[in-house]
Amino acid sequence: MAVEIRELHIKAVVGSDSQDNRSSRPQRGVDNEEEREALIALCVERVLEILEKEEER
Repeated sequence: MAVEIRELHIKAVVGSDSQDNRSSRPQRGVDNEEEREALIALCVERVLEILEKEEER
C-alpha cells in the first residue's frame, strides 16, 4: 500500500542559546560593522546569482 504525504511541516529554532541546541563546533561571529556589511553583501550577491540561474531555465 502506498503512502502519500500531502503536507510537510518543518520547524526550526534559530538563535537559541540553550545548552541542548549548541553545536559541537564553534561558531564564528562578526566582530565589527565592516565585516558584517561584507558578509551581507556576499549573501545578497549569491542570492542574486541563484535567481538569475533560475530565470535562465
